[in-house]
Amino acid sequence: MHSPQLPFGVFSNNFIGLVSESTMSMKLLIVDDHDGMRTMIRQLIAAPSDTVMECRSGDEAIKLLGEFKPDCVTMDVSMPGLCAFKTARTIREVHPSARVIFVSSHDQPDFRRAANEAGAAGYIVKDNLSDLYLLVSTRRMLNSLRFC
Repeated sequence: MHSPQLPFGVFSNNFIGLVSESTMSMKLLIVDDHDGMRTMIRQLIAAPSDTVMECRSGDEAIKLLGEFKPDCVTMDVSMPGLCAFKTARTIREVHPSARVIFVSSHDQPDFRRAANEAGAAGYIVKDNLSDLYLLVSTRRMLNSLRFC
């Protein structure tokens, strides 16, 4: 059964728990082959208390998993090396609590479907990066309310 799509491309059954319950800061992994896009995403979503790692490919992201357990992963769809959807599946297998959000230039139904099947929490089009900010900020806010 296909999950209904929520605003910002969030798939409802995979998004719960973006922020680690033990802390307000997040461990972010940004996977994109363009330096400028990684910088832009970091500036947009990373809080001062967050730990942020960056990779240029799915292969680099997989290698990093032994030493870094991300709460949230943003991942481009089109990169050299390992397929982004296979990378997302591997990340979710190794760290089931990690939430993968695809950030892509491709607004294609087949890519959205593949992202959902790979266990992604969402799919954001790069033309709408403000949606990524809203998605992460909302999750931070909801998580902080649990501790009040």
